[in-house]
Amino acid sequence: MSFHRLLPLFERARAAGEPLVLATVIRTGGSTYAKPGAQMLIAVDGEYAGLLSGGCLEGDLREHARSVAQSGTARIVSYDMRSSHDALFGLGAGCEGAMDILLTRVGRDEDWQPLESMAAATRQGDASRVGFVTVSRHELIPLGMHLLESTVPDNTSMLASELLAMGSALRDADPNTLVHLRRPNVGVFVATLAPPPRLLLLGGGPDARPVATLAGFLGWRLTVVDHRASYLAPGRFPADVELIEARPAEVAASVKLDSVGAAVVMSHHLDSDLEYLRALAASSVPYVGLLGPAARREKLLADLGADAARLRGRLRAPVGLDIGGRSPESIALAIVGEIHAAFAGRPARPYSESAS
Repeated sequence: MSFHRLLPLFERARAAGEPLVLATVIRTGGSTYAKPGAQMLIAVDGEYAGLLSGGCLEGDLREHARSVAQSGTARIVSYDMRSSHDALFGLGAGCEGAMDILLTRVGRDEDWQPLESMAAATRQGDASRVGFVTVSRHELIPLGMHLLESTVPDNTSMLASELLAMGSALRDADPNTLVHLRRPNVGVFVATLAPPPRLLLLGGGPDARPVATLAGFLGWRLTVVDHRASYLAPGRFPADVELIEARPAEVAASVKLDSVGAAVVMSHHLDSDLEYLRALAASSVPYVGLLGPAARREKLLADLGADAARLRGRLRAPVGLDIGGRSPESIALAIVGEIHAAFAGRPARPYSESAS
């Protein structure tokens, strides 16, 4: 789930002191647009961020959200569109799926939690877990109550043992799943945000900029390294991109390579690319892309000598999917598409080849 898409609305509402309603998918059946763990935010004026359907359910959810925002009482809204007529809701979605969505208010009264903690984790590139009560027979544990992974209950609280049990379940449960606790007798949905993927661009030339734009749109954390200061000038890349001026031979000392999920070598300079590949060969970066034709790849691998074997299974060269792109923007799309598939563990085949 791309939580970064919710941040602008959250920041606007918090600055204005206006409550929001957080919608969390807790259960699905059949074919649905969103899966458990997907979230959206709904403001009091009806504006929303994020999507739980292709626009089929959002209008109806806004009506339910108004009530939750006013009362502060959480509720679960259920949709079942598996009927061919969709007579119950009249949405005509044609998705043939069912979905349960938990609506909870987040505002000053809630100290802006859990959004505040989720936003901080996203900005820092950390994972985040929040437990939401979905069923409760405990009078002091209401529907929609949330528990943060970092919550440490007061030992004098009447709920200390119950909260400790919920906290343990939160840590041990599979991501984005419903769990039932016998003590206390509650159901909890464990909403999990994975840390944003980290992409490293080794070379900050003109063709790196559309890659950075697409990666930023996806919420990836991005670092650009170049030894040419002019390529790292303010304004060339989005403000949240980390820019590091370093010579190619210094990249291992300048970047924490073990935290990088994918790196693309694109300096357009043979000696620089050779040094970048040498550093990546000695690292554990799982995806290494190299821009340029196959002949250039073979020369660089030959110059790497024994280090070339350490890139086996990780090197994508020429980098990107074959989508027929020639412009910098379409090449960037091909590169980001292949990296996205690698992050997801998918083969990057057309859906039409695998759809039943």
